[in-house]
Amino acid sequence: MNYTAPALGLLAGVAGIADTIPYIRDTVRGSTRPHRGTWLIWGVLGIIVCLSQRADGASWSLIMSAAQIFLTVAVFVLAIRHGEGGLSPADMAMIAIAGGGVIGWFVSGEPVIATGCVVVADLMGVAMMVPKTYRDPASETLATFWLASLAGALATGAAAAPDASLLVYPAYYCLANGAIAVLICHRRKLVTA
Repeated sequence: MNYTAPALGLLAGVAGIADTIPYIRDTVRGSTRPHRGTWLIWGVLGIIVCLSQRADGASWSLIMSAAQIFLTVAVFVLAIRHGEGGLSPADMAMIAIAGGGVIGWFVSGEPVIATGCVVVADLMGVAMMVPKTYRDPASETLATFWLASLAGALATGAAAAPDASLLVYPAYYCLANGAIAVLICHRRKLVTA
């Protein structure tokens, strides 16, 4: 029996939990200011991707997604009081596009299409936070995005089969969070220089 997928799945879940703990801590302390719209989108999408991947046969790679659902919703709840962003026309447009991704999942009924719609909608959440992060890189917790990228890489390795429908989301999650971490690092160097 090969224990690689279960081990990677469990490690992805641990990294998924570990990435959010410093973010929650920093949000409560006031050094991190989450973008409300981003975390709302991510909370809803976490549920959708978990359900669609499960419907498509995912197993161990779901541990990261399941852990993230609860923690992402917790960050959104904290963002209501401690965050920024909300109902600007640009924010509303991105939330509408994300909503279109959710509708795409319901209409298609196909898990692979649902995952693709989730990735598009998730990108809208990332796009909402990029201007804030670019302007104020200290308003985000760097370790969260590095650890989330690691969790995505581990979940990609834990996929039950080399099937695009099971690999797309965790691979995207790895790359998107890694890109945010790189943005934070780059902007912090420029701001402090």
